[in-house]
Amino acid sequence: MKKYFRTIPLLLFISIFMMGCNQFLDVVPDERPTEKDAFKDEFAAERFLYTCYSFLPTVRNGTYSIDLMTTDEVISSFEHESFAQFPKGTFSASNPVITYWANLYKGIRQTNLLIVNLDKIPGLSDAKKEDYLAQAKFLIGYYHFLLARMYGPIILVEGVEDLEQPASGYKARATYEESVNFIVTKLDEAAEILPPKRIGSQYGLATKIAAKSIKARMLLYAASPLFNGGGGHRPSFYADFKNNDGKLLIPTSYDKEKWKAAIDAYKEAIELAESNGHVLYENSQVTGLPTNQTQKDLRYTFIDKYSSELIWTDTRREGTYDFQNKSTPYLNPGAYNGISPTISMLEKFYSKNGLPIDKDPAYDYAGRYGIGNAASGGSTLNLNLNREPRYEAWIAYHNGYYEVLRPDGSNRTLTQFRKNDAHGIKGRSNNYSPTGFLNKKGVSPQFGASQDREMQPTITESYPWPLIRLAELYLGYAEALIEYDAGNIPLAKTYIDKVRVRAGIPKIDVSWAPIGGATTQEQLRSIVRQERTIEFYLENHRFWDLRRWVEAEAALGTQAKGLNINGTTDNVFFNIVTVQFPRAFRSPDFYLMPIPTADINKNPNIVQNIGY
Repeated sequence: MKKYFRTIPLLLFISIFMMGCNQFLDVVPDERPTEKDAFKDEFAAERFLYTCYSFLPTVRNGTYSIDLMTTDEVISSFEHESFAQFPKGTFSASNPVITYWANLYKGIRQTNLLIVNLDKIPGLSDAKKEDYLAQAKFLIGYYHFLLARMYGPIILVEGVEDLEQPASGYKARATYEESVNFIVTKLDEAAEILPPKRIGSQYGLATKIAAKSIKARMLLYAASPLFNGGGGHRPSFYADFKNNDGKLLIPTSYDKEKWKAAIDAYKEAIELAESNGHVLYENSQVTGLPTNQTQKDLRYTFIDKYSSELIWTDTRREGTYDFQNKSTPYLNPGAYNGISPTISMLEKFYSKNGLPIDKDPAYDYAGRYGIGNAASGGSTLNLNLNREPRYEAWIAYHNGYYEVLRPDGSNRTLTQFRKNDAHGIKGRSNNYSPTGFLNKKGVSPQFGASQDREMQPTITESYPWPLIRLAELYLGYAEALIEYDAGNIPLAKTYIDKVRVRAGIPKIDVSWAPIGGATTQEQLRSIVRQERTIEFYLENHRFWDLRRWVEAEAALGTQAKGLNINGTTDNVFFNIVTVQFPRAFRSPDFYLMPIPTADINKNPNIVQNIGY
């Protein structure tokens, strides 16, 4: 527990400056009082450094996170919230709903202000100056990465821009390849100085391993079909996407060697992480449920504050109306019952034999929507039976168990979702499961919710949210290996198998042997993509993966399906129906997010992304 409580000073600093950040930014154009107040001594400088981190998007906050609950993984009863405009396709350049453009550029400016003032701070040691500079370079690289991931080619900012310059002097967008090179350079420069790990009050700050990991992720994205000429399998969307001067902004021809750059970056990041003690989370020592060790490991992979798998995390505390309360079975007040996996996501999890359920000859795929018997003794959908441990660990289904504390002292609850059941919709227009399932991933089994009607519910268990974990490095490395050369398939299997074994399923060659094996590049591409989809379910990855793979149109342009939650009997409830929430994906427009019209209007040299 010591490690967790030592993180509180950083959490407090970030929380305080998150609240005061907008007021502080109001005085940034007048830099003289900012320099006087913010850099008067080493303590003020440390606080200013923490404000530079405050521009990180709050990715665990479903309301304002663009990539948490906005794909085909889940559907929720919170369709009135901002994030739901993305799966509906009702965002636009004039109303982008959630945009990081202006805020991240403010963060870049704030961080550059720190850099130019480092040598003016009285009492700041040379060692701290060096560390602050490295952290600043990391943040500048990372903020540019977030922009490139969302918008493609971006404006590159080096130094503190003159806010008084005429609009005609504003920068145009760099090409995507120039953007990638800038980001990689900044992260490499930061990694030269940053320590490999941080503990105590510095936990959550930039590290060498985090810098190398983000570099690898950036290069993986750059090698992927969306940004790499369609991947050699399809025409690029961007043949006519050019700056005002006619410069092509995104490559339209495929370059295989970009996968090699990603391979090298992932290999470096993995070796650095493993040599500094990062391993996949297994053999959890946390007491309590689940009793099955594999399921416990999976449930606590990043919830356990001591998880050696975590490489970089967001240490800000969860809010009352964030992820855990929205996921847990209905309790008034205190748990909102509303984050619901879709049938399409549920079908992506493997069978207990580690095969896709439509390929496993031992799995009754044709009968998956029939009614069977759950371990609890009640009826359940056959789809819930004979599935891999990640399914049982992360999905709550009808007559299954949800491991979570309740005011009556119980440590698990039987979930039932027919209309008049304890967790059914009853007469509510909110706080219900739209599909007849609930999410368990990211919810601590030791999480409890208030049942006092006079009090707001409180968060009893909070943990750092994963931004990078070791499994991502393994699967990113495997993907790059597969795409670069079929001769890399044996090595790629080794790294996918590391994740599969921890998940409690057989290695690839064992699972695929009954159906002829998995040996081709096409087969392994499908396997690694499915593995990412399962392993990083609800971890902010699929929004970007579907886009970089150019697979978003089929996945996100279709309405979700679930059980008939208005059914009061098994025969009615266990019917697959379409959830009547609109879903739309306009291709190729929605593969990149729109730059806000307000920002386009300020800078005559910026061209808008196609389709907006």
